[in-house]
Amino acid sequence: MTLSTILLQSQQAVADSLANITKKFSTLPDSLANVTPGKIHEGIKNFDWNEVITQLTDTGVSLALRIIAAVLVFLIGRFLIVKTHNLFRSIMVARDVDRSLTTFLQSLFKITFFFLLAIIVISIMGIETSSFIAIFASAGIAIGMAFSGTLQNFAGGVLILLLKPYRVGDYIEFETHKGTVKEIQIFHTIITTYNNESIIIPNGGLSTGTINNYSKEHARRLEWRVGISYGDNVDRAREVILGIIDANELLLKPGTENDHKKVKEEPVVAGNDEEKKGAWLQRWIYRHKQLQEKAAEWREEKRRELDDKMPKVEYTPSVSVESLDDSAVTLVVRAWVKHADYWPAYYSVNEAIYKQLPLNGLHFPFPQMDVHLDK
Repeated sequence: MTLSTILLQSQQAVADSLANITKKFSTLPDSLANVTPGKIHEGIKNFDWNEVITQLTDTGVSLALRIIAAVLVFLIGRFLIVKTHNLFRSIMVARDVDRSLTTFLQSLFKITFFFLLAIIVISIMGIETSSFIAIFASAGIAIGMAFSGTLQNFAGGVLILLLKPYRVGDYIEFETHKGTVKEIQIFHTIITTYNNESIIIPNGGLSTGTINNYSKEHARRLEWRVGISYGDNVDRAREVILGIIDANELLLKPGTENDHKKVKEEPVVAGNDEEKKGAWLQRWIYRHKQLQEKAAEWREEKRRELDDKMPKVEYTPSVSVESLDDSAVTLVVRAWVKHADYWPAYYSVNEAIYKQLPLNGLHFPFPQMDVHLDK
């Protein structure tokens, strides 16, 4: 196909289009000519205005009733949600639930029920709700794919708040981070180090990783390694170090775990003999208190059985010869201390050992090497 043929075909197509447009405009005056004032007047005269007014009235009344019903449902629903939310908060506070968990559950409660209330109000007004639900579902999938890591941290925060591997105020170690838990948020946990540095750790890793909670138990064990010279009296060194430990008020004295840890006894509800007499309500109250007493006794018995099976920690300090090194006899010193007194006790015993061992004829050796030369 040559260039001249293509140009001829294009000119023919343009000419056909112009001819069709001209034909349509040529019939337009005939159509306008059929519209006369008489026909317009006749159409207006025969128009049924009553039917239009009736339809508008019915539509307006129906819409007004739906709006009123939607407003009433919204007000009643909001009132019920607020009251239920306050009741839920009171129950959580009364049961001494963790503050972070309480805040999270309250927010989740309000968002969920207000969303359901909005769907109900929209459906009462006659608007199709399936499209809204489909939009929210699609948006939820898209947001979930975009924030998969954030949702993992969210799930980790929920697990931490429910299972409580640590609480606010606990001293924990996670990977290379050590510090006191300052705040447990939904997505992150904030810890404060001894240098007053705030470290923000995602909850996803905390919920699946290994956490060392130093505050979980009542006491921690301290260890020192002290080197004395060969030829020094080990028994004398042990006596001096045990005297330092005994004189330190921060360290726990010898004994078992139960001697230092006060176990909270559950109060036993005592029955009233006067309640045995009287109406059925008083008898029911008395029986209820009897059941409470038996339940408390059963719990106490089970607690004692479990406590007897658990290994007991002995808070007895010790001084032992750990190793015979090249230049020193290394003694390992162990003692127990409350978590809050760990570092003050550690440093004070360090200083006392340094000051008192030389006063008792014990020496701290320096690394040395004997060299023999052949003449």
